[in-house]
Amino acid sequence: MTAHSNLHYDVLIAGSGGAGLSLALHLADTYRVAVLAKFALTECSTYYAQGGISAVFDEEYDSIESHIEDTLIAGAGLCDPDTVKLTVSKGRESIEWLRAQGVNFTEEKGADGNKQLHLNREGGHSHRRIVHTDDATGKAVSLSLIDRAQLHPNIDLLEHHNVVELITAEKLGLSPQRICGAYVLDSKADTIKTIAAKVVVLATGGANKVYLYSTNPHISSGDGIALAWRAGCRVGNMEFMQFHPTCLYHPSARSFLISEAVRGEGGHLILPNGERFMRRYDERMELAPRDIVARAIDSEIKKHGIDCVYLDISHKPKEFIQKHFPTIYSQCLQVDIDITRQPIPVVPAAHYTCGGVLTDRDARTDIPGLYAIGEVACTGLHGANRMASNSLLECLVFAEQANQDIRRQYTSLPEPPLLPAWDESRVSDSDEEVVIAHNWDELRRFMWDYVGIVRTNKRLERAMNRLVLLKDEISEYYGKFRISSDLLELRNLVIVAELIIRSAQQRKESRGLHYTKDYPVPDNSRPPQNTVLVPELKSPKTVK
Repeated sequence: MTAHSNLHYDVLIAGSGGAGLSLALHLADTYRVAVLAKFALTECSTYYAQGGISAVFDEEYDSIESHIEDTLIAGAGLCDPDTVKLTVSKGRESIEWLRAQGVNFTEEKGADGNKQLHLNREGGHSHRRIVHTDDATGKAVSLSLIDRAQLHPNIDLLEHHNVVELITAEKLGLSPQRICGAYVLDSKADTIKTIAAKVVVLATGGANKVYLYSTNPHISSGDGIALAWRAGCRVGNMEFMQFHPTCLYHPSARSFLISEAVRGEGGHLILPNGERFMRRYDERMELAPRDIVARAIDSEIKKHGIDCVYLDISHKPKEFIQKHFPTIYSQCLQVDIDITRQPIPVVPAAHYTCGGVLTDRDARTDIPGLYAIGEVACTGLHGANRMASNSLLECLVFAEQANQDIRRQYTSLPEPPLLPAWDESRVSDSDEEVVIAHNWDELRRFMWDYVGIVRTNKRLERAMNRLVLLKDEISEYYGKFRISSDLLELRNLVIVAELIIRSAQQRKESRGLHYTKDYPVPDNSRPPQNTVLVPELKSPKTVK
């Protein structure tokens, strides 16, 4: 492996999902932008998002106020009301911007005979307000944004580029603290590039691969959260890891998500004997928020000693199912499940990281020039539990917020200094790649067993004890051997796992997605508190 000479961009964006590409397109008419994709451009959570984007279009029955209220209720007291209002109020314009980028959303004929957007309803929403492209919304959004970005002369799309470390002024012995660029592994060329930039944006997605079962693509290893933490940024609310209630349970179909919209359109959750069970947990039954539904399924699986429960939409007409859920229908058929005639076996799986790098409403982190947008960020929108289809909306809104702030700040940010090349003089090629695979597997298993849907003090303690040993082993390995993408992911996952466990240990109550048997109810003796972890590095704190 060789070090590479300095590259220079105005803005460096890590992540090629909805947040990263939206921001690149906003900025590219003025600035030279590089977008890094860890693997292929489409290997991002946006691409796999089925449900849709929440936005108020039906003004006769729905309202901005109702969308705000639903979000606040789902967030269990920890949403930032101003952030919720900002995000929800920009729903319609975000959708219109996507349509201008070539995204075709599903439409229907209205009562007046004119075409209008078809709106789904999902758990937690009191009205139909989910704009979608059949049941493959994320794919439509991702492909349209990639097409636009590929055509723009000011955007360089760098696939198979993985950030090794952020370069800050403090690390270079300079002041004041600011972002200067990043060391980036080009895994195809097996080189480490030094990329300088006045502005760096983390749009790297979530951290759900820290768990054994996840609906997310392989890339969701918490890279941006770990990078920002090592650079000196605070993180918040990492205990709130959302488990999607319904992931297809089948050995040949790893981590295929069965969209919330199936329940929104009347799907029933049943036991193997056909009995519906959600009425025992919540009067909203299948339309209860995700944390309630996931815990209910987890409880029934453990109580009955079964492998899975079932989601049944077969009572609906065949044409209705095929029209509304073509992707799910065809995917299930590939494993011999005809959802028009039989129920779908499902289990919960890690799905969304509600916490992340603390940002303000302009997507700024604690380090000047460093921004975080999308799932990597903790903006205050989701609180203790993300409401369905608010995540793609957050990507779009905060990409625009970052765009506006970068334009305001850019000229006042100093040019980055000449950056030193990556030093590999004291490392060698590993002859023990199997260590990475074993540690990766061990980490994800104990996180699933001890820091999953239901937690206890004892389980968290066990997880932390195992993590300390693993962390030392990986640190030693990282110091001795040349970097690979797998090693970077493992190193980042261990940091994220520690942040999740520490955050969960600090919360002495059950709230939203964090449920512990030792404190089974919310602590109502004081206003709900965010969990904020501060790295030991001394960094200026700019986030309000």
